[in-house]
Amino acid sequence: MAKIKWAFIASIILVLVALPAFTACGPKAPTKALYIGGDFALTGPFAEDCAAVLAAFQDYAKYVNDNHNLAPWLKDLKFPEDVKLEVKYLDDELKPEKALTNYETLKSQKLLTERISGSVIAMALMDKMVADQIGGTSQASGPYLLTPPKTIFMNYPIYTDQCAAIADWFLENWKAAKKTAKPKVAYLTNDTFGRSLLIPEMDAYLTGIGYEIVGTKIIPQTPTTPPTTDLLWLKENNVDLTLGAMTNPGSQPTMLEAERLGMGPKLAYKITFGLCSPSHLAVYVRDMGTKGEGLVVAGSYPNWDDPCAGIVLCNDLQAKYHPDKKVTHIMYAHGIVEAMIQVDALRLALENTGKSADQLTSADVLTQGFYKIKYLDTGGIIPTPLTYGPGDVEGADEVVVHQAQAGKEVKLGTWPLRHLYTRK
Repeated sequence: MAKIKWAFIASIILVLVALPAFTACGPKAPTKALYIGGDFALTGPFAEDCAAVLAAFQDYAKYVNDNHNLAPWLKDLKFPEDVKLEVKYLDDELKPEKALTNYETLKSQKLLTERISGSVIAMALMDKMVADQIGGTSQASGPYLLTPPKTIFMNYPIYTDQCAAIADWFLENWKAAKKTAKPKVAYLTNDTFGRSLLIPEMDAYLTGIGYEIVGTKIIPQTPTTPPTTDLLWLKENNVDLTLGAMTNPGSQPTMLEAERLGMGPKLAYKITFGLCSPSHLAVYVRDMGTKGEGLVVAGSYPNWDDPCAGIVLCNDLQAKYHPDKKVTHIMYAHGIVEAMIQVDALRLALENTGKSADQLTSADVLTQGFYKIKYLDTGGIIPTPLTYGPGDVEGADEVVVHQAQAGKEVKLGTWPLRHLYTRK
């Protein structure tokens, strides 16, 4: 009996000694959720773009949950380990009325941010977002977000500033070739967001730096027939450079027809075609190879084989989370940037307010998050670090310009924003 008694006492002592260690290793405090995301036009002309952006949001949320920092090169920007990121999204079908309904639904589900899938969606939501003090990221850029600044934060410049960078690059090469005549420029642009280039400020900038403006040709966003007549008009008027805005469904058939007509920097009729994002050159060369050699695109993103840290991260995330279903559209890189901006806004709001995740409001995320983002390094996806504030929603300070050369996307350099929307 004595042995049994002492064995029982010893077991009690062992349990008491082990109890603190057991308690220390016990369940952690419940993890709180914060959401990123918003509207995605998963139906319609931007479906492939938005599907790539959504995949990037989902992968980036997993990365932050796994690593608790914003990027491999931003390990000092810690994200709380007791906060789990989740992605909330709805398909707006690129329809303003659908986006308005989605906005209210997502807001009721405690999404403290928003995202914009296109210009028409921005126009529908921007004033409501200002009134509700909700900040958001954007797949669209335009002067409507700047005059006055709204609460939608861009990561690539507006179309006029992008095309101004192409004009700057072309003129530098024109002068380097010691040509004395004024270069002739014409607008070759689509019938939707491409019209935003057709403003007096754009004309004033081009003529002010030495161009002769010949005229304008408008083509459908998605042409049903090749724009042969418009291209021949460029020939007849001895145009040296075109500037415009298109998506790849417009730029690809246009460049094919231009090549058939012998028009291009290295063809019988010497002309350079310049377009702004979202006519992404990485997508163009993926689909077209060496067709349309010499096409210039401003404001887009590096190709998949670029060695910059941001593209390396894009490739690594896909290799880890869905190696058999790689997204090949470069808007995936754009999505990483948008997601990074939203997460940094949440991180800063938590840090600056001292509130817990379940106490944050959208106003906190706007005023103590988005507005406090300074020098956010996207690893080279965007050419300069991103900085925002109540009067600054543009983010980047320079425009990157690429050219299709031998089936590759080649970086030509970066040029400063000209802020043409402010010119008087």
